[in-house]
Amino acid sequence: MNGLKGMHHVTAITSSAEENYQFFTYILGMRLVKKTVNQDDIQTYHLFFADDKGSAGTDMTFFDFPNIPKGTHGTNEIYKTSFRVPSDQALEYWVKRFDRLEVKHAGIKEQFGVKTLSFTDFDEQQYQLVSDEGLDGVAPGTPWQKGPIPLEYAITGLGPIHVRIANFEYFKEMMEKVLQFKEIKQDGSLHLFEVGEGGNGARVIVEENVVLPQARQGFGTVHHAAFRVEDRAVLEQWIERMERFGFQTSGFVDRFYFKSLYVRVAPYILFEFATDGPGFMGDEPYETLGEKLALPPFFEDKREQIESLVRPIDTVRSTIDFEKEYE
Repeated sequence: MNGLKGMHHVTAITSSAEENYQFFTYILGMRLVKKTVNQDDIQTYHLFFADDKGSAGTDMTFFDFPNIPKGTHGTNEIYKTSFRVPSDQALEYWVKRFDRLEVKHAGIKEQFGVKTLSFTDFDEQQYQLVSDEGLDGVAPGTPWQKGPIPLEYAITGLGPIHVRIANFEYFKEMMEKVLQFKEIKQDGSLHLFEVGEGGNGARVIVEENVVLPQARQGFGTVHHAAFRVEDRAVLEQWIERMERFGFQTSGFVDRFYFKSLYVRVAPYILFEFATDGPGFMGDEPYETLGEKLALPPFFEDKREQIESLVRPIDTVRSTIDFEKEYE
């Protein structure tokens, strides 16, 4: 059985694709590598922010469902998304940057021996930066070369997702017996699981929480999280495995940029398994990734209809000469 390789992407819900683009581009310095639509709801934008090349394991993506209410955080949810930075010193840079740009944050803290910096966006979506200092494991991505963040401090990919769950014993068994993670550390109600090569790119933090009310999905919350598999052959193994364990699955789904499987592994917790390729470089040149509305070939005949449903968003950056912002 070919195992999971770590995080692939996290998909969340935003109240505003425009504000979301501004926040990730100009504050976080992540590269918009694909501007497309939700393939199951074509009036909804789907924006992919990633590293310089759109590498698997580096992308945070967003839906902007029309008229969706604000979500509420609680238990039984993917509560927080992490982004990797190269060093502890990078976190010091981000504290100053967040202070200057008035981004709410909780200051630098330590979690399982790793320095972290938690922060929120305009929707109260929960994030944290995690330092790769002293850690091996899944290799980082390549920071956006032409973005505003100095490369030595820039975000290089996804770190651990933080899951809150009421029935921890079930979730631990599912993570270990089904998904083949190992619990490597515990700190109170927090449990750290790791898979594959390990490191920040292959970890999940699970918080046992029976106190908070049930989370409610809406803007400001995570929709699902995806794990990397090598290719379609391995994905087919996971489809068979999840069904053998009794899970209801989506079966094979072709998302064009990757192939997928969706499984609700616990109440309100949706995990996806996604292939590393073919990736985001096949239908747009590197220089102008994410600048036009990209549609998979099976949607091209609906382009006129889709363009009438989604309002235009100016995402041209190839004409902008970003200066590196050292504060």
